[in-house]
Amino acid sequence: MTPRGTLEHVIVPAAQHVHTLLASYPDFPLPGILFRDLNPVFADAVAFRAIIDDLSERYRGQFDAVAGIEARGFLLAAGIGYAAECAVLAVRKGGKLPGTVLTEEYDLEYGSARLELEVGQLPAGSRVLIVDDVLATGGTVAATARLIERAGYSTIGVGVVLELAELDGRGRIGADVPVHTIVSV
Repeated sequence: MTPRGTLEHVIVPAAQHVHTLLASYPDFPLPGILFRDLNPVFADAVAFRAIIDDLSERYRGQFDAVAGIEARGFLLAAGIGYAAECAVLAVRKGGKLPGTVLTEEYDLEYGSARLELEVGQLPAGSRVLIVDDVLATGGTVAATARLIERAGYSTIGVGVVLELAELDGRGRIGADVPVHTIVSV
């Protein structure tokens, strides 16, 4: 781990950082689920920078805003928004936003939920990159893409740190939306 306040200037691919620092917890939050924890990856300054650089570069010049999905998607969106000098949208869990919001219901691998997006934050037709930490069944990302479209924007792609390939989340997102994954397990 890199000491706080210093960044190494050795370039290590983001995927290598994820493989090295990713923690796994069996039977969390429910029996039979293997929880993959990216917090140790985000806590390492060099690894976090590599992830932000990877996701930003992949879609450079293709987006006007980045939408982060609650909660760890917020971390990624903030970093990418800063790096790309673009707007950041917060896609929140239901009941967390004031004013006029759009709502989408979706299923998780172990339950269901809803997401919300405030309307009128960007000009119509704005190009939005969606980011999140993990792509599992695809329900959260698909719901976010529907919110983006309903708000009058276009989804140009999805960037995730970790994809759980066996759950086929890409299949729910749709073939017309490119997905960039740093690590697939």
